[in-house]
Amino acid sequence: MAPPPTPLVFTVHRNEPELIVPAKPTPHDLKLLSDIDDQDGLRFQIPVIQFYRYNPSMEGKDPVKVIRAAIAKTLVFYYPFAGRLREGPKRKLMVDCTGEGVLFIEADADVTLDKFGDALQPPFPGLEQLLFDVPGSAGVLNSPLLLIQVTRLKCGGFIFALRLNHTMSDAAGLVQFMEAVAEMSRGAQAPSVSPVWERHILNARNPPRVTCTHHEYDEVADTKGTIIPLDDMAHRSFFFGPSEFSAIRKCLPPHLRGCSAFEILTACLWRCRTIALQPDPTEEMRVICIVNARSKFDPPLPSGYYGNGFAFPVALTTADKLCKNPLGYALELVRQAKSDVTEEYMRSVADLMVIKGRPHFAVVRSYLVSDLTRAGFGDVDFGWGKAAYGGAAKGGVGAIPGVASFYIPFRNKKGEDGIVVPLCLPAPAMVRFVKEIDNILKDQTVVSENKPTLITSAL
Repeated sequence: MAPPPTPLVFTVHRNEPELIVPAKPTPHDLKLLSDIDDQDGLRFQIPVIQFYRYNPSMEGKDPVKVIRAAIAKTLVFYYPFAGRLREGPKRKLMVDCTGEGVLFIEADADVTLDKFGDALQPPFPGLEQLLFDVPGSAGVLNSPLLLIQVTRLKCGGFIFALRLNHTMSDAAGLVQFMEAVAEMSRGAQAPSVSPVWERHILNARNPPRVTCTHHEYDEVADTKGTIIPLDDMAHRSFFFGPSEFSAIRKCLPPHLRGCSAFEILTACLWRCRTIALQPDPTEEMRVICIVNARSKFDPPLPSGYYGNGFAFPVALTTADKLCKNPLGYALELVRQAKSDVTEEYMRSVADLMVIKGRPHFAVVRSYLVSDLTRAGFGDVDFGWGKAAYGGAAKGGVGAIPGVASFYIPFRNKKGEDGIVVPLCLPAPAMVRFVKEIDNILKDQTVVSENKPTLITSAL
């Protein structure tokens, strides 16, 4: 048997973190977040990473200088990002637009991009060096809302890594901001899409009234200790391309084979993951699908709105039913959950937040999936071309590692377009998960060539 590949080791030299302030004076006002933004489940920092190759046409240009200047210009338009979050009565969050700035780190790494391998996908070696957690900066309140690190590589490429306070924006909102920085880097004087604050659009009604069922906010007791343990976690990425999807579709009855890739993959992962975790058969298992609700409104949310505009609809059933029924059973539940999201549903969520004190979504026996395939992270171009990889820096982010997976667009060595899913599970469950997936794919290779890596609880 071939020995496992030697883990990539490199050194990053970082300058002292600095604050980048808006390039011109900006208003000093207090801006309330929406009642969707400030729910408990979004009060965490989310990491994103972008890898860029050397581009001979940019010879002599320093990505650090270019991006640093572009951020300062962009913050004139997105000035709330330069402020700090405060909490008012009844846990209401607001941005104090102080103009203090966003955290920025200039760095150099003694490694070339090709050393990260052909398959750029999470987990990335040295992530904690490429996105350094500046001590005291990770708080939700009274801390910088963005931390950005630009690391030059020996080959002339660079890595742009970012950490965002999730209450400020969802993936669509963050990409909009990053695109604005990219446009400024390429010489624009203003972003092509003007930012829109208008968070009041997603505020609770007066009086608030919950009109829909929201199992995602059920209070679920962890009676059997089934929140995923943080020690001995395996972190691994899986690729699903045309042949993998074809194999999964073959497991479905004809009337369900035309379902979307998101629905089919979510049903498949939820079922395989549940089998792998071996919960008590009577326990209720949930899958939470992140659904972008921007277009569900009439009129739709304004173009340029960069707040959180999504819902967490949930499908639930017992472990026994999920594991013993064919895949079509899980798929029907996922489709129903997605179809629940309407404008009224979003209004009802905002009202529930106000009535119940902004609760966290249920994490016990839950699996959360977020589709980033159309978010556009990979298209962000600071002048050096599109990203070789752009998107989630790791799987299982949030308050409870192991609960969330992101679907990331990916092209494999054969040139096939597909989806990479980083997954985080206790090591013994990961072994069972791989076996379960392999059974479905009938020996079609799905697991990435990265051998599984154990990660510590500091996810």
